[in-house]
Amino acid sequence: MTDRSKAGLALGLLFAVNTLNFFDRQILGAVGETIRNEWKLSDTALGTLGTAFIILYAVVGVPLGRLTDKISRKRILAAGVTVWSLFTVLSGLAAGYTQLFLARLGVGVGEASCAPASTSLIGDFFPAQKRAKALSVFMLGLPIGIALSFAASSWFAAEFGWKSAFYIAGIPGLICALVALTIHEPHRGASEIHDTRGLKREGSPYLLVLSIPTMWWIIASGALHNFNMYALGAFLSPFLQRVHNLSQFKAGIISMITYGLSGVPGLIVGGLVGDSITRRKANGRLVVASAALLISAPGVFFALGRPVGEVAPFTILMSIGCASMYVYYSTVYSTIQDIIEPSLRGTAMAIYFFAMYVLGAALGPVGMGALSDFFFKRASAGQPIAQMTKAELAAYAAQGLHSALYVIPVFGVLLALILFAGSRTVKKDMAKLNEWMRESAAKAPAAEAVVEAGD
Repeated sequence: MTDRSKAGLALGLLFAVNTLNFFDRQILGAVGETIRNEWKLSDTALGTLGTAFIILYAVVGVPLGRLTDKISRKRILAAGVTVWSLFTVLSGLAAGYTQLFLARLGVGVGEASCAPASTSLIGDFFPAQKRAKALSVFMLGLPIGIALSFAASSWFAAEFGWKSAFYIAGIPGLICALVALTIHEPHRGASEIHDTRGLKREGSPYLLVLSIPTMWWIIASGALHNFNMYALGAFLSPFLQRVHNLSQFKAGIISMITYGLSGVPGLIVGGLVGDSITRRKANGRLVVASAALLISAPGVFFALGRPVGEVAPFTILMSIGCASMYVYYSTVYSTIQDIIEPSLRGTAMAIYFFAMYVLGAALGPVGMGALSDFFFKRASAGQPIAQMTKAELAAYAAQGLHSALYVIPVFGVLLALILFAGSRTVKKDMAKLNEWMRESAAKAPAAEAVVEAGD
């Protein structure tokens, strides 16, 4: 088997693993309304299940990222897939809220292994000029996994109960874990054209990353963006069930289209347009990201404003809004590479992802749940739940969540402004990086090849 074939097979498997990664984490969003009704949970409690997973995911991801640089990546990946698949099955065995909470913690530990091990492998399988395309294939696992999860989980839950959705999801994960062990693992730096011994500045790597103005804007944008994405992922299906009176399965299908499949064109178009404009304007990627998020806000706003029963207009408008939100990934991720020197890019991504999850994704589900409960209480004028009829309880729950979700387009506008602010500093930061690399190369001619590889 040629090296090219090995790389292609490995990329296909890594795409499958990433698809399962997002499939498993989205199951709760697909069946959460059923669990809430069965266990009589508040929206805050429902959102906390997602928050627990994300916090542990973020914290464990840092040491696992370091471990990825030291031991076999395919073994880390196989172990991670096995752990999260087993805990996904255990989620279905949960007899109460606390047990499900603990099972979701376990899913977070396992899934934290996916990104660092997979991206490291891709970096060594594909040379620099092909990595962006390879990483885009890997990233497509995000919208496709989410879409499949909404459709499959909703169907299994409707036909066999919500626990079955967790049981079924564990099977392909265990298969992938075994196949992951067959990956031919390249040595580190296998695809580099030049000697990877390179240029780096003295001082704390964390302070060096945070000394770059654009990085602060990107970190802030990541927190806001992940708040919106994870809040929407947790409560889109419940919204459709409560407000538009859809069945669990129909709500899952609409969520699959709007929040899942819409991401495919968003990622692809965002990458193509961002790269095209960047050839003419250094800040092109962030300008595209800012414009896309500005488009997403009215899309989501008007979708939420559709009257009860207008599912088709809702689907079209929400798909436009979500597709525009996915543009973020293919433009902002690549911008980080433009402003960070090669020897600090791993550190920069670690800081960025930590902020995205701890300050954004972790707050999204529980924050949206708390807002929903706040508006629920305001709509019911403080009436005790025990005194409400079933119809009143459903109406107030629908009204509370509906009002809370309007924070997403508000944050969308704020996010667009933050990305635009970043576009005003990125050109200068890129120029500083290029100037430093040229000066360092002049002082150390032997490092010139490395500079060219990282430029």
